[in-house]
Amino acid sequence: MKEIKVAYITGGTKGIGLGIAEKMLEKGIHVAISGRNLGQAQKIADGLSERFSVEVLAVGSDVSSHDQEKTAIQNILDKWGRIDYVIANAGVGHFASIQDMTDEQWHSTIDTNLTGVFHTTKASLDALIASKGYLITIASLAGANFFARGAAYNASKFGLVGFTQAVMLDVRDQGVKVTTIMPGSVATNFNGHIVDEKDSWKIQPEDIGQLVVDLIQMDARVLPSKVEVRPSIPRKK
Repeated sequence: MKEIKVAYITGGTKGIGLGIAEKMLEKGIHVAISGRNLGQAQKIADGLSERFSVEVLAVGSDVSSHDQEKTAIQNILDKWGRIDYVIANAGVGHFASIQDMTDEQWHSTIDTNLTGVFHTTKASLDALIASKGYLITIASLAGANFFARGAAYNASKFGLVGFTQAVMLDVRDQGVKVTTIMPGSVATNFNGHIVDEKDSWKIQPEDIGQLVVDLIQMDARVLPSKVEVRPSIPRKK
């Protein structure tokens, strides 16, 4: 009997997370997706299960809560007994000048985009060491390129890139691979954007999903620790 592989994708109900889930399911990987709203996550999971004939587990978790992430991981282990891939994807964006940014916007961004990945990593690390698995964080080109009105978002993504690279050094001797993916413009509803035909030049969520699949299929001796990805033909201004 073929051994199953299990992936946990935070923020897996839409956008990049959903694109990753779809590509992993195409490969027969068992997938757990999380979202803050368990009912919404369950609805998406049911639809994915029907489409791909692979069971999908929905878990409700706010990554800014360490306890909720620990519970999410335990639910997955109770279901399948292992976790091979963790995709730390959940993220938010609040964009404002430093003069206008509120404490709430700052903490929401940092608590989700950076501290949330810490929580996901800490909660899943023992399972990843046991499976000699793979942690992939979804950062952004905003983790290398600063811009006006991006103080919170830049800080979270610069921090996430540094965090992921340090974790890679901490755990690679234990057989765990770690990569951060830094996408440029992706056609999603992030920050309230409405996707339409004008977004055809952008990276599509399934493109990031394919990249994740390509990474996990690489030979064990190869580790692309940081991957920048951008549209091949940028929009003309």
